[in-house]
Parts: sequence; structure tokens; C-alpha cells
Amino acid sequence: MPMSDYLESIILNTVLNSVTYSEPASVYIGLYTVAPTDAGGGTEVSGTGYARQTMTSGWTVSGTATRAFNAAPVTFPIAGGSWGTVTSIGIFDAISGGNLLFWGTLTASKGPINSTDQLAFPLNTLAVTLA
Repeated sequence: MPMSDYLESIILNTVLNSVTYSEPASVYIGLYTVAPTDAGGGTEVSGTGYARQTMTSGWTVSGTATRAFNAAPVTFPIAGGSWGTVTSIGIFDAISGGNLLFWGTLTASKGPINSTDQLAFPLNTLAVTLA
């Protein structure tokens, strides 16, 4: 899962320039119908009932410390209308707005997500990998 330009800048400045970074209290998963890039952008879902999901259980970091997996299922609310076809996810530092930290394209798109559908990612199915 690629890092955003924002996060890359934070890491470089923290490690190389001793700039203090205050990590977010939580991170949030958002859904996209058009993938963002490292610079941001893309088209985040905005349909009725949609909300980014808080990662309250955090992430499990693998023994190699280069990969982290969702430590609990991530379940989105039941769609109150059409959300379109979800192709990508983003990890943010805020429940709305905020900064994109990581993003990734799903191995298989989900949808279209219509009224009464519910999208969920089971335990250990979302992975953040550092190369």
C-alpha cells in the first residue's frame, strides 16, 4: 500500500531533521470509487450512510516489521443509497477531511454497493506494506 506524499515528508523530516511529529489518536479507513495517488485526490465515496471507519483495534505488525494487518474486522454502515463500485481504500488521520496517509487498490473491486448493502473487510485482509 503506497504512502502518501504527506506521510513520506513527515517520516523524512522526523528521521533526518528531528522534526517532532504527533501521531493521530486514531486512523480511519475510507473507501474510493476512483483511486487517489500519492499526492491525494481520487473520489471518496459520499453516498447516504457512508462514513470512514475508525480503526479502534489497531494493526498487527508482522514479525518482519514491514507489514501490518487490520487487527479486527472493518465493517462499514449499511448503505442508504448507491455508493458506486469501490475500487480502493485510503487510511486517514481524521474521521473527515484530514490527511491521506496510505492508499491502495483492492485486488477485486466491491460493488456496485447499493441501498441495504454492507461492505466489510474481515480480520487480516487489509495490509500496509513498507518496501
